[in-house]
Amino acid sequence: MKKTAVVAGATGVIGKYIIDYFKEQEGWTVIGLARNVPEDEPNVRYISVNMLEPDEMNLKLSSLGDATHFIYAAYQDHEANPQQQVAVNLAMFKNTLDAIEENAPALERVILMQGAKAYGVHLGPIKTPAKETDARHMPPNFYYDQEDYMREAQLGKDWTWTILRPDVVCGFSVGKPMNLAMVIGAYAAISKELGLPLRFPGKAYPFLAQMTDATLLARCTLWAALEERCAFETFNVTNGDFFRWEDMWKQIADFFGMESAPPKPPISLTRMMADKEKLWQQMVEKYGLQDIPYQKLALWGFGDFIFNCDYDVMSDTTKLRKFGFLEFVDTEEMFMKLFTEFKESNVLPRI
Repeated sequence: MKKTAVVAGATGVIGKYIIDYFKEQEGWTVIGLARNVPEDEPNVRYISVNMLEPDEMNLKLSSLGDATHFIYAAYQDHEANPQQQVAVNLAMFKNTLDAIEENAPALERVILMQGAKAYGVHLGPIKTPAKETDARHMPPNFYYDQEDYMREAQLGKDWTWTILRPDVVCGFSVGKPMNLAMVIGAYAAISKELGLPLRFPGKAYPFLAQMTDATLLARCTLWAALEERCAFETFNVTNGDFFRWEDMWKQIADFFGMESAPPKPPISLTRMMADKEKLWQQMVEKYGLQDIPYQKLALWGFGDFIFNCDYDVMSDTTKLRKFGFLEFVDTEEMFMKLFTEFKESNVLPRI
C-alpha cells in the first residue's frame, strides 16, 4: 500500500535526512514543509509555508488527501525568552497538525521529534541514564506543550502518535548552523589557520556525552512509522555509545592534523569567534571553499551550550531495543565521516 509522509522542518538537518531516506523506500512519497524550500525532486514535493499562519496552512495543505504519516521536526529558536519559545513552537505545531487533520483523512501516525531537553538537560545535571518514564521538570518546556496538545487532539481519532527523543543530531548540512559537527569543523579550521592547537572550549571535557547520527535517526523514524507497537510510545534515540570529550577531542584533533589542548583557559565560542568573519572569507578564497555566509556557517552559541554541560548526559535506549530497533553508530566514526564529507564538499579546507 502506498504511503505518503508529510515532513515539517524539511530543510533542517533532521528533516532533510528523513526526506532523503524515505524517498528511496519502495512505496513512499514525501511532502516537505518549510518556509524556504528547494525544487521538487523524484518522490518529493515541497510546499512553502509559514507555520505561524493557520489560515495559510489550511489553504496550502488542502491537497494532502493521501497523506498517511506526519513527521514534525520543525523548530524556531527563542531560547532567550522561554515563554516566547513555548508560544511560537506550540503555535507552529498546532497549526500544522490541525491543517493535516483537516485535510488528510487517511492519517495513520504522527511522529513528534523531541530531545534530551525533555529531561531538563538544558537546565543542569539530570538523572542518568534518562528514561522515557522520568518525571517532567518544572515548565516552561515547549516539548510538554506540543505533546499535551497532540495527546488531546488524538482522543477519539483513528491515528496514533509516537515520540522520538534524539540528542545532538549530527549530519551533513550546509547553511544550517545548528549542527555540532560543523561547529567543531569550522572551529578546528580557524584554529589551524591561526597556528593554534585545537583547544577544547568549555567545561564538559571530563564528562560523559552522547550523539545521534542523522542517518540513524531517519532509519529509526521509518521503523517507528511502520511498527504497530510504537503507537502511543516514546523512545530515546541515540547512537548507543557514550564518550568523554577529553578522549574524543584527541581523535578529532588528530583528524585535522592538530595538537589537542585542554580547556585552560575555557573560552566562549560566541565571543571569540565573533570577529573571525574576515579571516573566514580569506580562507574561502585561499582554499576555494563554498562561499557560505559566516552567520550561517556555525551556531557558536549552540557549541557553547554543548561544550559547557559540566555533567554527564546519558539517555537510556533499552526500551528502543526491546521494541526491536537494534541499529547503532560508532560516534567517533560518525564524526570522522562527517568531517571528511565537509572537506570533500569544499565546506572545510582539505588541509
